[in-house]
This record gives sequence, C-alpha cells and structure tokens, in this order.
Amino acid sequence: MHQTSLCLFLSLLVASSATPTFAQDSTFTVPTAAAWVDTGIDLQSGDSIQITATSSVGECDPNGTGAASNNAPLPSAAAGALIAKLNAEATPTLVGSSDSLNITEASHLFLSANVTGNPPCQGKFSVKVHKGTSADSSANQNRGQQLKSQLAEAAEVFMQGQFGIDKPAAGAAAASLKLSNTPLDPALRKDIDGLPRRVNDQFKNLGDMVNFVIIGSQKKMQDALDAANWHVADTSDRKAVFEAALETYENKDYLSMPMSTLYLFGRPQDFGYEMAEPIAMVASRNHFRIWKAPFTWQGQEVWVGAGTHDIGFAKDKRNGNVTHKIDPVVDGERDNVGSSLQKTGKVKTLTYYLPSNPVQQAKNATGDGYSSDGRLLVIVLQ
Repeated sequence: MHQTSLCLFLSLLVASSATPTFAQDSTFTVPTAAAWVDTGIDLQSGDSIQITATSSVGECDPNGTGAASNNAPLPSAAAGALIAKLNAEATPTLVGSSDSLNITEASHLFLSANVTGNPPCQGKFSVKVHKGTSADSSANQNRGQQLKSQLAEAAEVFMQGQFGIDKPAAGAAAASLKLSNTPLDPALRKDIDGLPRRVNDQFKNLGDMVNFVIIGSQKKMQDALDAANWHVADTSDRKAVFEAALETYENKDYLSMPMSTLYLFGRPQDFGYEMAEPIAMVASRNHFRIWKAPFTWQGQEVWVGAGTHDIGFAKDKRNGNVTHKIDPVVDGERDNVGSSLQKTGKVKTLTYYLPSNPVQQAKNATGDGYSSDGRLLVIVLQ
C-alpha cells in the first residue's frame, strides 16, 4: 500500500464526521524537463486531490524509466516520473500515472518530472487534477453517521491487526472443514508436486506460498466465489483509497481494495479476490491471487491460489514504503477459502495434500516472515 493511502486511512479515522465533497477538475501540461509547474491550486486541510497523468507528446512514461540520479528531486523514484509537492519547499512525492493525496494543512500544488539536468526522454505529460473540497450537506447526515460507524469498526480491525488486541484465535476455519477421506488421484498428486511452491514479485523476489488448488471450469470457480461473497480486487492501487472514501459518501460501500501484481508460471495472477467489511478492508482483508495451471485433471481446469490475511500495516523491506502486514500463520487464509466455498454448497470434496517439497517457514516479497504446515487444500467443485 502506498504511504499516502495509509495517511488517508488514518485521516479518515480522525475526521470521521467530515462532510461530503464536490469536485473541481483542472488540466495541466508538464514538460519532462527539470522545471516545476505552478498549478495555481491552493489547498486547505480536509481537501483531497486525485492526480492522473498520460504522455501527450513523445514517448515518456509518467511512471518513469530506470533509476534516478542522487541529485534528482526524488532519488527514490524512477527517472522522469511525474512528482508533486505541496509547497515550494516541501519534499516531493511520487505521482506516476495516478495518485491521490489527502491534505492536512494549507498547501499549494506544484508538478514536475523527476529529473535533474538532461531528461531521460523528451516529451510532455497531460495531467488532470481532481480536487474535492468540504461542503455542508444536511441530506447526507445519516450517511455520515453510517460512515462514522464503519470507520470505528475499521479502527478496531486496524488495532487488532497492528497490535494484536483481541485477535481471534486461529484455526476456526480449519475446524469447520468437512474433509474427504479419499486419497488424491496419483496423477493429480504428481501434477501438484510439480507446482512452484511460491509466487514472486516483478523483481523475482519469492513471496507468498501456493496454498490451495481449485478444480473446475472458470465459470464454476467464479460462480462459487461470488456465492461465497468474494469480490474481485481493484486493479489500480494509487486511486483505490480515494475511491473508497468517495464511493462511501455516494452511498456505495467500496469492496474492491487494490491488489499488487505477483507472478506464477511466469505471468501475473489471472484473478485477485478479497473479502472484508466495507471501509475496514483499507486495513484488514482476506484475499488471494489465483492462476490457471498449465495442466488439467480429468478434463477439468485447475486453478492454483496463494492466499494471505492482511491484518495491519508494516514497512516494505524492499523500499521502505508502507504496505499491508499479513497474518504470519498463513494456513488460516487457506482454510478460510475452503470454508467459505464449502458453505455455498458448490464444493464436491476438500482434501489436504502435503507435497514432496513443502514450504513451512519463509518470507513474503515485502520481507515479513510466515509459517505453515506445508499442506495445500485441494478443492474440487461440483
């Protein structure tokens, strides 16, 4: 999770009686040369802005390309990436192709490319700034009270995950599983033994373990997950928390917090699913990624999943940014997936299988450790 997302979440908890917003849109041209563009936009505490950028001239990418020099305005970001600052002397923050910022004090918005000296490419960015400002609306008072209640629940979830306060005991989902006593087919066991044990990020850092398998067509899988109240994850992490707040004010509960891209079989996840209460999922959610396997079993598609339970926030060991913190006992999420699907009546069998090279102690791609009994849960759909 981007650091501004965490700041927005905590600000929402503090300002849970805030009123709804109305929008103001402005468009700017930002050259890729080393120069700050004064947008003329003044901001006040309580405002929020969403910034989106595309290349309008040339082939420059607002997400940047390659490493920036130590003399760049923001050395930790890619060279040529779009950056912003909230006053002339402020430390810049990365925007890239999209970001949202929550304003906590009087500010003034500046935009630039992250370069010093000669830019990595010649071009211009077209940048749209979507600004929301506080506006009184008596018609939304009831919704405001509901939001306050949801935010209070989110705060409780956050405290449970971050500090272990009143954390539920592990193993409840496993205890509810109705498991098959029939051993897995030898051919299926062989295929599962040949699966990669862990997924990886874009830099090839090994991460979450593969901990469940679903057997059935894509339609059967999606229908079962929908019936179990799993939601497809958002694909744009930069704007997700902004949209969570906005959609809640518009009487919609945001249930699609973003999910980062991880890789298995040399490709990104085919689907990402998550389950949580509205708003609280900013801090805590059950979620998994799933990939179609390169083999079938008895003519049926096989889906390979890696699930974890977000329980708070932690520092990403790769870059120092804020990211989600997972429950280190990852078997709980494996069993939660199985339990939720079994309740739909769409599951034929559930079977634990210990592969030949199980993962029992490891770290995910962000550096957090986790443990497991090493078993995969094999879920065959009706």
